[in-house]
Amino acid sequence: MGYQNKVLRVDLKEKKSSTEPLRMDFARKYIGSKGLAIRYMYEELKPGIDPLGEENKLFLTTGPLTGTPVPCSGKLSVAAKSPATGTMNDCSIGGHVGIKIKFAGYDMVIFEGMAEAPCYVVIEDDKVEFFDASDLWGLGSHEAEALLAEKYGREYSIMSIGPAGENLSNMACINSDYYRQAGRGGIGAVMGSKKMKAILIKGTGGVKVADIEKTTDRILEILHEDVLQEDNTYVYDEGTTAFLEACEDGGIVPFKNFSSANDPEWEKYNGSVLLQYREGKRGCGSCGLGCGNFLKIGNAVCEGPEYETIAAGGPNAGIKDPEHIVKFNEVCDNMGLDTISTGDTIAWAMEMTEKGIHDFGVRFGQSKEMLEMIEKIARKEGPGADLCHGVKYCSEKYGGTDFAMQVKGLEFPEYEPRGSWGMALSYAISDRGACHMRAYAPNEEVFAASIPPYTEKGKGKMVYELQVSNAVKFSLCLCDFWGTISGNYEGMAELMRLITNEDWTAEEMFDVGVRVINIGRAFNQREGFNRAHDTIPKRLVKEALGGEGPAAGQRIPQEAFDDMLDQYYEVMGWNRDGTIPEEIIQSLL
Repeated sequence: MGYQNKVLRVDLKEKKSSTEPLRMDFARKYIGSKGLAIRYMYEELKPGIDPLGEENKLFLTTGPLTGTPVPCSGKLSVAAKSPATGTMNDCSIGGHVGIKIKFAGYDMVIFEGMAEAPCYVVIEDDKVEFFDASDLWGLGSHEAEALLAEKYGREYSIMSIGPAGENLSNMACINSDYYRQAGRGGIGAVMGSKKMKAILIKGTGGVKVADIEKTTDRILEILHEDVLQEDNTYVYDEGTTAFLEACEDGGIVPFKNFSSANDPEWEKYNGSVLLQYREGKRGCGSCGLGCGNFLKIGNAVCEGPEYETIAAGGPNAGIKDPEHIVKFNEVCDNMGLDTISTGDTIAWAMEMTEKGIHDFGVRFGQSKEMLEMIEKIARKEGPGADLCHGVKYCSEKYGGTDFAMQVKGLEFPEYEPRGSWGMALSYAISDRGACHMRAYAPNEEVFAASIPPYTEKGKGKMVYELQVSNAVKFSLCLCDFWGTISGNYEGMAELMRLITNEDWTAEEMFDVGVRVINIGRAFNQREGFNRAHDTIPKRLVKEALGGEGPAAGQRIPQEAFDDMLDQYYEVMGWNRDGTIPEEIIQSLL
C-alpha cells in the first residue's frame, strides 16, 4: 500500500524501456523520494564517473505518500551525481509531476545512457515513446513547454530544460509545469548531457491505501488540526516574500555578495510591494497551502519570486527595483538556470569588476547588464562561457576565492552565516554543497531565538537535529512549508501507518533520517570527500560583517567553526577527519 512496487528504466541510447520491482528492502530503510534516490545512486553509480558522462543516471523518485490525500505530499525528488560539485545531488520539485508518475504506476523513473540526438520522452502509463526534439533545442524552457502542451494537452506534466541545460552549465535547473524547478547542483546539465529536452508524463491510475474511508477521515482531521494553522498558512497569504522582513529583522539578508547585510532601502522591494502586483495563486498537487503567487510588473512575469530569488537578484546584487527582481526570476526560469547560483555568480563577478581584479562587464546595481548576463551564461557567450561554471571554477581561474561564496562548488543560499553561525555549519556539512534545505538554522537562531546565533556552543547538536528531521520529511516527500510536521516523528509515522498499513514508530522514523544523512555522506566519501571539503569561505572568517543590522561586526573565528565541525562529527558518530566508520557504512546497505 502506498507504493506501486515498480521502477521504470528508460534507456535513451537504445530507445528502450523496461520495468522491475522496487527494492522494498531499500524502501524499508529509506522510505522513498530523497532517501530512496540516494540509496539507488549508491548502489548503481560507480565511484569516479563523469557527472556529464553516459554512466550517470537521472533518478525521478516519489514517496509512498505521493498521489494520496496526504496534504503537501505532491513533490518529487530529482537526483544524480552533480556536475557542479562531484557529490550526490537530490533536488525537490513541486507541481504535479510526482503525482503523475505515481498514477502512471511507478515509484521511480531512472533515465540511463545518452541519446544520439536531441529528444523528448513521453510516458503514459505503461507506454514510453521517444521523439525528435531538434526543433525544440535552443528554445527557452517556457517556450518549449508551451509548444509541447499545445501538442499533447494539459493533462501531461512536463519537465524541461532551457539553453543552460543544453550547454551543460553547472547552474542549470530542470523546470516543471512552467514555474517549478529542481534547481541546484547542475541537475539540468545532467538532463542536457543526455540530450533530453523534455519529459512528458501522464498517468490514469491511482494509489492504493489500506482503508480509504478511515484514511481520508483522519487526514481531514490532520489538515484542519495541524496543516491549516497560522504557523503554516502565512505561505498562502505571502509566500516566501514573508521571509524578507524576518531575515532583515534578524540581520541575515546578504548585500553586495555577502560583504554586508541588511539593505537600508529594502522596503522598496519587500513583500508588501511585490504582492501589490499579484495576479493569481497556485499550489502543487495535494497541497493544502498554495504558496505560489503569480506576479506581473510591467513586462516581467513569474510565479514567485521566492525569498532566495528576491535576495539573489536584488540586494545581493545591489539592486532595489521590484520589476528587475521579477524579470530576473522570469529570465532565469526560461533559460533554465538556478536563481541562487546565477545571482551569486553574477554578484561575485560584480565584486571582481569593482575591485579591478577582472572586468566581467557588470557592476553592483546594474540591472540591464545583469539580465543580459543571464542569457550569456545560459548560452555560454562572452564572459558567460566562464561564469556558467560557477564561482568555484571562476575564482580558481581569475582570483577572488576569499569572497567566492560557495561550499564544494555550490553557491550560498541567501542567508548570511555571520548572523547565524549554525547556518555556516549547515552549509559546510551539507551533502550537496551549500544548502539551506538540509538544516535550516535561522529557524532556531534568528526567528525563534531559541539558541544564541553568534556562538559555536550547541551548534553541532542543533544542526544534527534539524538535518535528521528534514531527511525524514523529504524522504516522505512532504513539502517544507508544512512546518509544524518538522520534528514530529510520531506524526510522520502515523502518516506512514495510514497509507502503507505497516507498523512505523517515531523511533524508526528518526533512524531513517540518520540513515539518509549517512548514505549521502557515504556516497561522497567514495568520491574522495572528507573534512577538508567541509569548509566556509574566508570572507566569513576574516571579515567582520558590514551594514547596520543586528549581526553587523560579526565574523566566525576559525577555531569556533572547527569546534562546530567537531561537535557535529561527534554526534553523528563519524571520525574526526569527517569520514564514516566502516561499521556504520555496512549498516546502511
